[in-house]
Amino acid sequence: MTATDVLPTGFDFTDPDVNHQAIPHDEFRAARQHHPIVWVEQDATWRSGFTEESGTGYYAVTRHEHVAAISKDSRNWSTYENGAIIRFPTEMAREQIELQRVILINQDPPEHTATRQIVSRGFTPRSIAELEETMVKRAAQIVNDAKGRGTGNFVEDVAAELPLQAIADLIGVPQEDRHKLFDWSNQMLAGEDPDYAGNNDVAAAEILGYSMMLAAERQANPRDDLITKLINAHKGERGLTDDEFGYFVILLTVAGNETTRNAITHGMNAFFDNPEQWEIWKRDRPATMVDEVVRWATPVSVFQRTALDDVEVGGVQFTKGQRAALFYASANFDEDVFEDPFTFDILRDPNPQLGFGGHGAHYCLGANLARQEIRVIFDALADHAPDISRVAPPSRLRHSWVNGIKDLQVSYAR
Repeated sequence: MTATDVLPTGFDFTDPDVNHQAIPHDEFRAARQHHPIVWVEQDATWRSGFTEESGTGYYAVTRHEHVAAISKDSRNWSTYENGAIIRFPTEMAREQIELQRVILINQDPPEHTATRQIVSRGFTPRSIAELEETMVKRAAQIVNDAKGRGTGNFVEDVAAELPLQAIADLIGVPQEDRHKLFDWSNQMLAGEDPDYAGNNDVAAAEILGYSMMLAAERQANPRDDLITKLINAHKGERGLTDDEFGYFVILLTVAGNETTRNAITHGMNAFFDNPEQWEIWKRDRPATMVDEVVRWATPVSVFQRTALDDVEVGGVQFTKGQRAALFYASANFDEDVFEDPFTFDILRDPNPQLGFGGHGAHYCLGANLARQEIRVIFDALADHAPDISRVAPPSRLRHSWVNGIKDLQVSYAR
């Protein structure tokens, strides 16, 4: 069976119009079963900025085992070469791709290793554990404030609030400025969804400028916060440069806000669709809930890697320079790994979900923080808004690689 027998003519998994409707699970399933690493042609606009060696498209990697294998193989696979983002909303110059190499997700070892060592100062298990009491109080306040309004958009009222407040706490942003981060992160995704007004380049410049202001202030007046830890030398390690720190804040604002708020929103929507699971959560609070929410949501559908050498994966020969699209949104529903993958089961165990990007060098730095945020917000919802209900279908984000929900209208109490 050939690739053309598996996918409709001209089909592209990264088409934002496709993902605006739903994750294309039928096409992913067909690929997993018949052509698990399948070639997908990309329009010239969407592959502009990538190297000529990458060809006229990408290989869609759809099975769990192959996504995991490439994720762990930094010797043969690169994010530095073409970046991790597989499709941009407008035409990109090669220089724009190369400029993004200062961002952690677009670096390869050893540079990635060195940068990650610096950045990880603020994400140690101890640091995250120290946030627990504050996060629990914030989550309760967020849910009670929403409940006081009676009805509203769950995304803005609840799902976005805890990640925003946590990020503000982590990097020392005044809480009154946290909604600037919300607006900027939305604008960073502008260009594919007409409801998100703004310019992603302007939003990036705003975040960079704001970040550099924070860094300059901490250099003059150090505090016991993440900014101070990141920009200053520590135990023989250098601190981040102004550019590195600015782009780290961009990464944290988009990755730490967008992904967690979408996981929480998709999780709540799944509970609405599966009320028996909500009853289990309210009664038993199983620790397995978080991984199932992340698996089900898979907020980042895909990142890409570029082959550094000729390499074979799953019987497919990649030539140097070709791109592999690691579709976490497919891998997390792989029937060979997950029993009844299209059943939302918060008792699922084991649950080797790849929603945090596989288990290689690029495993999500903030995974422990995200897990904490998801757990405490659903604890707070069960404690303070146990009768929450959906009053309108969710409105999905139009995007090529973010599995997002923009609006989920709910009633917080019956």
